[in-house]
Amino acid sequence: MKFGVIIFPGSNCDHDAYWAFKEVCGQPAALLWHDSHDLENSDVIVVPGGFSYGDYLRTGAIARFSPIMESVRKFAAAGGLVIGICNGFQILCEAKLLPGVLLRNKTLKYICKPVHLRVENTDTPFTHSLTKGEVLEIPIGHGDGNYFCDDATLSQLNRNQQVIFRYATPSGEVTPEANPNGSLENIAGVCNEGRNVLGMMPHPERASEDLLGMKDGLKILQALAGSTTSMR
Repeated sequence: MKFGVIIFPGSNCDHDAYWAFKEVCGQPAALLWHDSHDLENSDVIVVPGGFSYGDYLRTGAIARFSPIMESVRKFAAAGGLVIGICNGFQILCEAKLLPGVLLRNKTLKYICKPVHLRVENTDTPFTHSLTKGEVLEIPIGHGDGNYFCDDATLSQLNRNQQVIFRYATPSGEVTPEANPNGSLENIAGVCNEGRNVLGMMPHPERASEDLLGMKDGLKILQALAGSTTSMR
């Protein structure tokens, strides 16, 4: 699997993701410039975290118009695997590759800390090696992580099992206290109907080595690295 990691002006987690896939997972990886249409024959596109274009207007609102995103939309429509992390999740929502929107945290403050996620669906290329109900410890770092959508969209997400991660307690209970940002129904990550596009606010690349103090994020990266085109 070859991973293409996009660099936008203002991205600051691109090299983290590149390192995690290339050095930790041992997969071929390339850095893709936002102003190019070339995905360089990547099998997976990573839309990383950061502050693309300074988060002007809204988070991800300008990045969605980058030339590279036109190629990403075509890639995803053809079944290509795409993962958006933090700001990448925001960009995918703005680009209409995922439903919903990310609003300001309920505290109106930037939050950076480890959180616990409950795995809600393992029938995806991103979670196929995990166990439903499994709890992962992965850090967040965002000011706009409050996931919101209308009632019809929420019903569809639940009906189609498109909610992939929910904020939970260490024992796996989904409670208001475990919700760090006010996200609707504690939603921390969703996928599209085709299950080939995932957006998540927590940073699995920041939880991929012992040196980082936690390794649960590596489970997601390795699951994705072990995916094949037959799973799309």
